[in-house]
Amino acid sequence: MAVSAAAAPAAEPLPRSIFKKFLVMLCSLLMSLYVFYCLADRCQTLPGPIIAAGAASEEDEGGGGEFLGGSAELPPWQAAAARRKRLLQRLKQRRRRQEAAPGAEVPAGGGGSRAGGSGGGGGSAGTAGTLALLLGEGSKRLPQAIIIGVKKGGTRALLEFLRVHPDVRAVGAEPHFFDRNYERGLAWYRDLMPRTLEGQITMEKTPSYFVTKEAPARISSMSKGTKLIVVVRDPVTRAISDYTQTLSKKPDIPTFESLTFKNRTTGLIDTSWSAIQIGIYAKHLENWLLYFPIGQILFVSGERMISDPAGELGRVQDFLGLKRIITDKHFYFNKTKGFPCLKKAEGSSKPHCLGKTKGRTHPDIDQEVVQRLRDFYRPFNMKFYQMTGQDFGWD
Repeated sequence: MAVSAAAAPAAEPLPRSIFKKFLVMLCSLLMSLYVFYCLADRCQTLPGPIIAAGAASEEDEGGGGEFLGGSAELPPWQAAAARRKRLLQRLKQRRRRQEAAPGAEVPAGGGGSRAGGSGGGGGSAGTAGTLALLLGEGSKRLPQAIIIGVKKGGTRALLEFLRVHPDVRAVGAEPHFFDRNYERGLAWYRDLMPRTLEGQITMEKTPSYFVTKEAPARISSMSKGTKLIVVVRDPVTRAISDYTQTLSKKPDIPTFESLTFKNRTTGLIDTSWSAIQIGIYAKHLENWLLYFPIGQILFVSGERMISDPAGELGRVQDFLGLKRIITDKHFYFNKTKGFPCLKKAEGSSKPHCLGKTKGRTHPDIDQEVVQRLRDFYRPFNMKFYQMTGQDFGWD
């Protein structure tokens, strides 16, 4: 008798709702993979951040720079992400240190009331700007303002003070473009400049420009609108300071007195000696006024930079069209060196004074020689006061 085998049950069709869910999950997975691929490709093309600190000039001490690179073993997009993570961590740590750092020093000078403005807004803006610059944003521009002189007048101090301002970016080393390197061209000069964001000012300082005959025409050719800053100081004190610096490098040079006079008996001053010639400010200014109006040149007192740094910095910030962020709260007076120092330098939470090459003790100079020099400079000083509309009180 034949036994009929039971037929296998037919497979039930997959419900429509489950099928739709499966399609949605598949599409989501594919979309996630696509987005991840796009982000990875984007990270790979981002430029790596660079932190560059200006080198020292030939007269000054300076710092070095640092490049934050990623591990060579990581894919480029992962290395870029790692660099950015480290940068953010460092900036957070630096900001915490700055907020925790005490500022108990006694302010220098009496410039608080004249300096005006509030420094409270500079921190967050500076941090944001720093981060943007570290991430390779911004562009290199030719300077809109130049500190053109004078040697041993206080130009390094002024530049270091200005760098505290979040809207000022400056070259650390002296480029000497308009006196020694002009043949290299403006492209070479621009490449020396730091990156700046919209609204920031690019600056440089080379004190020898003020006494270089060709410098005014060359700067005017670059931009007639360039703002010029000259830090001036009592020419007699400036000459002694100039000699002191040379003496520290060449101990066997002749005495100050012998270099000052062509003939000591007649008292004839040797104006060919650069230490004497630089202090004839009126003569050098005449050359600059052939190319720039007097209103485009700011004259900063080297003496007031010591007695009232906030007051002088207030004038400089106004001249540059900057908000008065640098005030007396940024300074304290260092009795050992005899001049103001920064409570917090650019990119640091620690107090900062200029290096050991600044504030050297001057040699004793015969007072008869000093008086003869004062008599020599007096008519030039009077003319300089008249040209600038400022009495610097050197006589």
